[in-house]
Amino acid sequence: MREIVLDTETTGFDPESGDRIVEIGAVELWNHVATGQTYHQYINPERDMPQEAFEVHGLSAEFLSDKPRFAEIAQAFLDFVGDAKLVIHNASFDMKFINAELKWLNRPAIPFDRAVDTLLIARKRFPGAPASLDALCRRFGIDNSARTLHGALLDSEILAEVYLELTGGRQPDFALSTEPSGTARGESELWRPQPRPKKLPPRITEAEREAHEAFVAKLGEEALWRA
Repeated sequence: MREIVLDTETTGFDPESGDRIVEIGAVELWNHVATGQTYHQYINPERDMPQEAFEVHGLSAEFLSDKPRFAEIAQAFLDFVGDAKLVIHNASFDMKFINAELKWLNRPAIPFDRAVDTLLIARKRFPGAPASLDALCRRFGIDNSARTLHGALLDSEILAEVYLELTGGRQPDFALSTEPSGTARGESELWRPQPRPKKLPPRITEAEREAHEAFVAKLGEEALWRA
């Protein structure tokens, strides 16, 4: 099962008032496992951006001025998304903007039933509790310290972790099953997760590394871990 965890950044709150998308970030999941394939694009909104929006996104009019317009990246974005489910936090907001941009290009809208709204999932699972992305990161112990500004790709990467916590996750079956769940045979034969283009940074701390080395040292020179 292929899913795309997606986030957009915009100039405001209402595309019908002229607000536009300025950034799209997306992360690919296969059977709830991140494949390392991502999509990221800054977009020239073709309009002025309110100062408060610049401050939130850490962007500038000068930075966006030479970026492609949505019309120039629409096909590449749709090709990456394909027919996958779209995992979005507050899906109605992002879907509203994406479909407005597609409508202005006379392209078909993406059906809303393709969206999986993690905000609704969180509110159903934790009634009355804060359900923002930052609140869910605190609840699940997910490191979002790099999220000092809103960025579409970083937010989609963090949301992918939150989504797996919300849904209970799913371990890969190591290809032991003859027919992967929710996947047609032809599709499973044609596609396999690819190696990450960039290795994930280690999460072990220096103190943990030193404690491990001290433990191994106590095992003697013949210890397997010293081989």
